[in-house]
Amino acid sequence: MIPRSNGSLYTHTENSIATIEFGHHASNSFPSELLVRLTKAFDELSEDTSVSVIILKSEGDRAFCAGASFDELMAITNLEEGKQFFSGFANVINAMRKCKKPIIGRIQGKTVGGGVGLASACDYCLATEAASVKLSELTIGIGPFVIEPAVSRKIGLAAFETLAWDASQWKNAYWAKEQGLYARVFGTTSELDKEIQLFAEKLAGYNPQATQQMKKVNWKGTEHWQELLIERAAISGELVLSEFTKKALEKFKK
Repeated sequence: MIPRSNGSLYTHTENSIATIEFGHHASNSFPSELLVRLTKAFDELSEDTSVSVIILKSEGDRAFCAGASFDELMAITNLEEGKQFFSGFANVINAMRKCKKPIIGRIQGKTVGGGVGLASACDYCLATEAASVKLSELTIGIGPFVIEPAVSRKIGLAAFETLAWDASQWKNAYWAKEQGLYARVFGTTSELDKEIQLFAEKLAGYNPQATQQMKKVNWKGTEHWQELLIERAAISGELVLSEFTKKALEKFKK
């Protein structure tokens, strides 16, 4: 991948299966522009009648997603900028929640912070043994506030608390599977890709009206997230301006 500050995002559709692939040279982290593009991709595919199922994946064979862009976090200078940046993750999660098509997450490697939120907002995740998870937000003076509703919905409040409070520790892929984040875990990426393709083909063959109703049932009770996640974004947006967070981010950069 050619290093680009705003990252990359490609969408490809074949046999009713759409694949969204995002990438960024900094461990597939998300600057705001990439979050906007991902939100738009889900919104468009939701209305595309030629698409029955969506696969979400990231580039490369290492990290799935390192969460928020540290460069952009460090560049935030006021409350409005902070709220706007974290609203990017809120908008992506809401787009995934409202998407009419089932979303399969392909988690091939480690995922941190906002990346765990993306995996949690998928309807079904498959992963490799390398797909450890961590919510590291407290270590830099903020918290996983925007993604908490999605993560807690998927793995339960107790497991969320385990991740959120023990912010410096990785939990392995089998722990994530036990909590319900991953449906299955595979030894290799090639095994993962084979199973994802087979599963996507099965889903694509189901009645689209049935899968759409299934999503409505599964996400019932989350309608208030449209406002809730933006409120949470404001909390993170304020904390990222704190002296603690500024100093912590500087240490990470070093």
